[in-house]
Amino acid sequence: MFKINSIKWFLGSFFVLCTACVCLAVAVAADSTQVSTNKDYKIGVGDVLRVTTWKEADLTFENVFVRNDGKITIPLLDDIQAEGRSTMELKKIIETRLAEFVEAPTVTVTLADPGSQKYYILGEVMGVGEYPLVKKLTVVQAFALAKGFTEWASKDEIILVRRENGKEQMIKIDYDDITDGELANDIQLKADDIIIVP
Repeated sequence: MFKINSIKWFLGSFFVLCTACVCLAVAVAADSTQVSTNKDYKIGVGDVLRVTTWKEADLTFENVFVRNDGKITIPLLDDIQAEGRSTMELKKIIETRLAEFVEAPTVTVTLADPGSQKYYILGEVMGVGEYPLVKKLTVVQAFALAKGFTEWASKDEIILVRRENGKEQMIKIDYDDITDGELANDIQLKADDIIIVP
């Protein structure tokens, strides 16, 4: 009896340890890629930006909204095309225009609210809905944000629907395979991805 209980305790502990390792690996991967994501991110309609000009409080703006025409409005500078550009590209454009009014301006453009980049989770999860895609995110991380599965979820029949170049692609995902160590199957999400858990 003692041996059986000891084996059960060992297997339970081993499972918890493995799960923790998987989660840690995913978290580390996310942290290591976050900087490059911000650099590569393309501004879209609905995004909210923060524009900061060093030592110029009057030229610092907390909530700059990207309008439906893809432009932003900044006092003194008229409208500026933001959609399709990175924050670094937009920073350089703003600095160039500000140079007419401020000597050697230093501008920082950051993403305050990524309203244009979203993904969706449907079906047997605790948190069905629309989520902002704020950084490089994988399927496992998305389920964590959705607070996990319901008790009826078919975790081996998950479908990821992705639209690229006008075509719809359906990718089958087995959640248990990923948590068992098949991390290559932990797909990175893209904007407008739809995850369906039957």
